[in-house]
Amino acid sequence: MDLAFTPEEQAFREEIRAWVRANLPADISHKVHNALQLTRDDHQRWAKILGKKGWLGWGWPKQFGGPGWNAIQKHLFEEENALAGAPRVIPFGPVMVAPVIMAFGSPEQQQRFLPGIASGEVWWSQGYSEPGSGSDLASVKTRAERQGDKYIVNGQKTWTTLGQYGEWIFCLVRTSNEGKPQTGISFLLIDMKSKGVTVRPIKLLDGECEVNEVFFDNVEVPAENLIGEENKGWTYAKHLLSHERTNIADVNRAKRELERLKRIAKAEGVYEDVRFRDEIAKLEVDVVALEMLVLRVLSAEKSGKNSLDIAGLLKIRGSEIQQRYAELMMLAAGPYALPLIREAMEAGWQGDYPGGLLANAPLASTYFNMRKTTIYGGSNEVQRNIVAQTILG
Repeated sequence: MDLAFTPEEQAFREEIRAWVRANLPADISHKVHNALQLTRDDHQRWAKILGKKGWLGWGWPKQFGGPGWNAIQKHLFEEENALAGAPRVIPFGPVMVAPVIMAFGSPEQQQRFLPGIASGEVWWSQGYSEPGSGSDLASVKTRAERQGDKYIVNGQKTWTTLGQYGEWIFCLVRTSNEGKPQTGISFLLIDMKSKGVTVRPIKLLDGECEVNEVFFDNVEVPAENLIGEENKGWTYAKHLLSHERTNIADVNRAKRELERLKRIAKAEGVYEDVRFRDEIAKLEVDVVALEMLVLRVLSAEKSGKNSLDIAGLLKIRGSEIQQRYAELMMLAAGPYALPLIREAMEAGWQGDYPGGLLANAPLASTYFNMRKTTIYGGSNEVQRNIVAQTILG
């Protein structure tokens, strides 16, 4: 295992860094560096800029219009984007459903759906979780009944991230009740403009509506939107999740937010407090350790060896680190982190603040929002069971 980047990889990093600096809109970067709310337009603008360059599908092979980068190049691309203040690419299209369409979709489906994903024109959502079916996805109950050349879909999905913007949604639906629960699930693509689809926002603790409920009431879906074979959706879902192996750790964002934590601590005058600085140091050690773990996986992939099956570990540590840096930012600002004043800040309010200028970011709302990280993507309790079974034996 060699964790040092080669001269060619360093040159690649410099190329990515220069391009991102030249093309990333300054207003979007400012919002990201200061944890201000990104609008749909912000996300779409950056996605289309990447799409025009051919990099929105940065993990795609050349045969489907991607750059064909190896694991290290993809990591460096993600890192340079994060450090520059680029928004995290909404993953549901380019990172999640696209690889499934590539691997299991028909040539007609690939030609129909992949161009819109690669260009950033079409916003995709994910329809997995349901009330009572979160970490245990095999228990999904949303039903799709085949009637001739179409499916009739009835049911409900929940926690649909940014589903209020969705134009298409990929769903796990139940097409059979025979055998094990996993064997009766299919993978269906649904146009969210279809009659009978209702999106209802869920207001979270931080005041935002980041997630939604999606209801399907006798929604007609053409059978040609079924990916692969009926009742094989569980296999396709596992393939999708394998593409989150290192991405779910979000180590690159953690490195950027660690630097933001230091700026806030210095502005608030607590950086000189030895005990507080110790907490920052412990967090930095954890971030470096997580990065080394990610690089070990990438090194194995690059050398052609079986990559370490540690997606669960990456998710556990990554999510805990996200919660920790959000907590320390709020502690650094003290009571001035409490107000939830996104609207005032976004309107350019110039009022006085007893705290330092950098504390004006909505630190409390970020802290509240980050409580979700140890729950979504399979709760950390479930992930620890998986790690115990698959790695510890």
